[in-house]
Amino acid sequence: MIKLRRILLYDNIYRMSFIFALSFSLLITLIPNYTSVYKGDETNFNCKVLDKKFDGNKLSLSLKCKENIVSTYYIKSEKELSYLKDNIKFDSHVTLTGSLITPKESTIPNGFNYKKYLYNKSVYYILKVNKIESITKTKNIFYKLKNFMYDRSDKIDNSTYIYSFVLGKTQLVDIDVLNTYRTNGVSHLFALSGQHVSVFSLILLWILKKLKIKELPRYIIIFIFLLLFSFITGFSPSILRSTLLFFLLGINKVFYFNIKTINILYIVFIILVLINPFVIYNLSFILSFTAAFFLIIGSDLVKEKNYFTSLFKVSLLAGLSTMMVSIYYFGYTNPLAPLYNMFFVPFVSMIVFPLSLLVFIFPFLSLVLNFMTNIMESVSILFSKLNLIIYFPKVSLIIVFIFELLIILYIKFKKKTLLSILALILIIIKVKPYIVTGARIYYLDVGQGDSSLIVTKNLKETILIDTGGKVTYEKDSWQKQKKIYSIAENSLIPFFRSIGINKIKYLILTHGDFDHMGEGVNLINNFKVENVILNCGEFNTLEINLLKLLKEKNIKYYSCINNIKTSDFTLNFLNTKKYNNENDNSSVIYFDYNNYKFLFMADASKKVEENILNKYYLDKVDFLKVGHHGSNTSTSEKFVSKISPKYSIISVGKNNRYGHPKIEVLNSLKFSKIYRTDIDGSIEIKLSQKDYNITTYSP
Repeated sequence: MIKLRRILLYDNIYRMSFIFALSFSLLITLIPNYTSVYKGDETNFNCKVLDKKFDGNKLSLSLKCKENIVSTYYIKSEKELSYLKDNIKFDSHVTLTGSLITPKESTIPNGFNYKKYLYNKSVYYILKVNKIESITKTKNIFYKLKNFMYDRSDKIDNSTYIYSFVLGKTQLVDIDVLNTYRTNGVSHLFALSGQHVSVFSLILLWILKKLKIKELPRYIIIFIFLLLFSFITGFSPSILRSTLLFFLLGINKVFYFNIKTINILYIVFIILVLINPFVIYNLSFILSFTAAFFLIIGSDLVKEKNYFTSLFKVSLLAGLSTMMVSIYYFGYTNPLAPLYNMFFVPFVSMIVFPLSLLVFIFPFLSLVLNFMTNIMESVSILFSKLNLIIYFPKVSLIIVFIFELLIILYIKFKKKTLLSILALILIIIKVKPYIVTGARIYYLDVGQGDSSLIVTKNLKETILIDTGGKVTYEKDSWQKQKKIYSIAENSLIPFFRSIGINKIKYLILTHGDFDHMGEGVNLINNFKVENVILNCGEFNTLEINLLKLLKEKNIKYYSCINNIKTSDFTLNFLNTKKYNNENDNSSVIYFDYNNYKFLFMADASKKVEENILNKYYLDKVDFLKVGHHGSNTSTSEKFVSKISPKYSIISVGKNNRYGHPKIEVLNSLKFSKIYRTDIDGSIEIKLSQKDYNITTYSP
């Protein structure tokens, strides 16, 4: 036993084991190419429900069939919704019919890679459910307990934060409020983590001490409770990390092993990685371990007698250590987050979280909880108005590792020069896009719509031609989802920021069709736009509504202009004639950059093409943005023959109901290289003085 104790005190054993475990997980996850047991043509499935989410008429299920599958089902009636809510429970066995869909990689540069995200969860297919044939409820006692807790939470008035702090689900929190938590850098408090486990453990420790239960049984009982809590909340990696750390620290204390806390954290890492090697790609796991690691090795930096001084230093160190991870995944950081934590951490830990546990047991206290959470939400909304978020372009993993290594060196040697180097790295990342030479053109995949971005050299001007837009239809109240997918908020704006763009100098809306300007309002409400250019002709309802917003925000707008001069080239508007339909009034844009000629046709018809040929001399266009998504109303053989495009880009949605692009259009363009956003994803063209490079982002 004495020999074992001595061995357990060797730090290098833990470090080497940690490196081995990390190497093992990388080898296991990166070298083999794991594939599905399904062929992809199956239509009948017998599965077990692992997780569920109702959102309007949309039901999302995580299923265990022959393998893990995620599925979506659109509920057909309010009666069916009520039935499914009553019967779809955790561990329910369901028989389904549907079709398997292969997940797509991001077709927008630097976008969220959903396919990779699912792969790291051992999910290889998405099941589009056509019909739920049968449902059999679980007989497992643990799942019955879990279902009971969910059912009980549903019956409590204002159960939003019961879901967050008891069940580990933020799905009921208002999306706008949740965004303020994210903006303020305090959203980690609303996803169950080590902090909540600590509070829960302290409450249980106090109760067990009062019951005069001995120390070892105390830790065992609490560990069992925490495991059950982990099960109820879906075995979140951050909860598991905290649970194992608490238990092993307790064992270390009871048996006087004197193992350093950092070495116990290594043991926890090794256990979790051996259970699931893919856990190293889980963001909750990464943030949880990163913060815990730096708080442990930097404990001497944050020790203070005053609670609030200590809290500020803890928040500062945790924020600094996870800053580059957040920039890598989210593209921004909030320097005021440590200050905001001074309010939110004690308020959530000492009031809201314990009160949520109490309300779950005693629902009559829900009014008190509601009052406290209203205060919390109001403060978050107020803080979010002091918007000091700093956005950064996409960084590489190498930069993340260097940044974290420098923090480790600072903690060890206390050299302020290292902090200066950290600041310098942040400055270099921020200014790097401004020293990129050459223009870039992006034809963005926005489905059945249009959106193209022009960026001049050194990021001097940014010009967006159209925003895309997906038509939505009026729904009954029970069908409405909490948040409708927005191309601007979910695709365009994150992409702009990932390449260092913080404003659009010119937003050109070629015409008033929804698939071209439908995201204009969302873009302007969430991103800085300096000038808006509209086409010739009468304004329709969509354009009139946009003009009202532009006036409210004092944004300059123009219509039916002839050109825009940039630092690199002049954009010429070729179609200034007024027609009696929206498509023919489309702005047709032409520019020449270093003798590379670009032409954007919007939805202009063959009649407009004819008029442009009669009015202008266009010869040997290098890059043609094909008109009207490849419809046969545009792109006449005469027009193609005259401009002789080298490359033809068609912005079109996959399996669209219009049958675009039409075969006759493809035949007309057969002598040019054709790129399609439904096949090739977004198309990026990098231009230099003498050459260009084309990159595609296929799904």
